[in-house]
Amino acid sequence: MTRLTHGAKRQRTDADAAGNSRVDARTERWREHRKQVRAEFVEAAVRAIARFGPEVSMDDIAREAGAAKPKLYRHFENKLDLYAAIVAHVQTTLWTRTLGSINLVSDPMAELTRRCAAEYVLIVTENPNLFRFLVHGHFTRQGDESERALQAAQDSARRIATLFAETLDSPQVDVTRAELVAFSIFGAVASATDWWIGPNEARERPLPDDEFVRYLSGLVQGMIDAASGLAGITIDHDQPLHVALSART
Repeated sequence: MTRLTHGAKRQRTDADAAGNSRVDARTERWREHRKQVRAEFVEAAVRAIARFGPEVSMDDIAREAGAAKPKLYRHFENKLDLYAAIVAHVQTTLWTRTLGSINLVSDPMAELTRRCAAEYVLIVTENPNLFRFLVHGHFTRQGDESERALQAAQDSARRIATLFAETLDSPQVDVTRAELVAFSIFGAVASATDWWIGPNEARERPLPDDEFVRYLSGLVQGMIDAASGLAGITIDHDQPLHVALSART
């Protein structure tokens, strides 16, 4: 009787484990499905923004995705949730394309700066309405939503500062101050881009693309030099990143 009882318990345990495994598999499949649907909605949102401009509506996005608006809200809590997903998409695109165009080990700092600026300008010109949406779109006009946008910029600044510090691996580089510089550069570049592309396509851009790239490169290099000077560091922009810094004596 005891052996039968133990056997029954084992069977129940095995059955429970199998049941839990099936539940876990279904949960994982649903999670992956939801992730895929969200990504498709984000891609549709980017297309809708390009078509309708920064004042794009949730209805516009749902139609672009070929879905009913209630389905959009089943996968995003509100406009803020969708906005955050679009920001993450843009960050990933910019990050991937920029890192794909540079070599942090061998490229001189001046070339790193120029290529990053060129890739950024290329992305902006591919969909200027997307930039206008991120900066001026009505999705961020409420206080909490503006805070979310600011947090996204801070996260990007922190990522760049950490990469910068890890690449240099030098006690001369302080991650906190590097983050401040990165965040300052973000603000300056965003303001310059806002001026450059204007509120809509009706106005001709005041500078050609290549000249704007040179302007941004000089702006970024100047801010880096100013911050480095405050830290007592000299930068040789003709050298690769890991050998470009030297402490002033």
